[in-house]
Amino acid sequence: MNLRGLVSVSGKPGLYKVIGKNKNGFILESLDGLKTKLVVSISASKLATLEDITIFGENTDLKLIDILERIKTSDSTPPDSKSDGKILRAYFREVAPDHDEEKVYASDMKKILTWYSLIKEMPLFDEEPAAAPASALAETEKPAE
Repeated sequence: MNLRGLVSVSGKPGLYKVIGKNKNGFILESLDGLKTKLVVSISASKLATLEDITIFGENTDLKLIDILERIKTSDSTPPDSKSDGKILRAYFREVAPDHDEEKVYASDMKKILTWYSLIKEMPLFDEEPAAAPASALAETEKPAE
């Protein structure tokens, strides 16, 4: 799974692909069907690459990419992101058994499942990750959780 170039923008729903960079920030394209273009200022918005996002774990933080990989290889079908919190929690006990149940909220699980449904049809979903992290975001912005 290659998530390079996919970002989440604070205050904006959905996921975006970095398609360019200008002197003030980044040019993004939404991953939904609309393919909306968005220019994001580094000073006004927080961007988090999906490769760098983690969720709280019991002992150590869990990488989002590992959880998405477990969802992909899981025998059970992921629940709808609009499902009840108890259903989501039961599913996350299966795919991320060591997540911290007090710190990982239903809204976090819904967001992860929504992101999964957005990227599972993309070609990069089945690609191998790139060897060296050469992300433009790594130079300018720390990832937000």
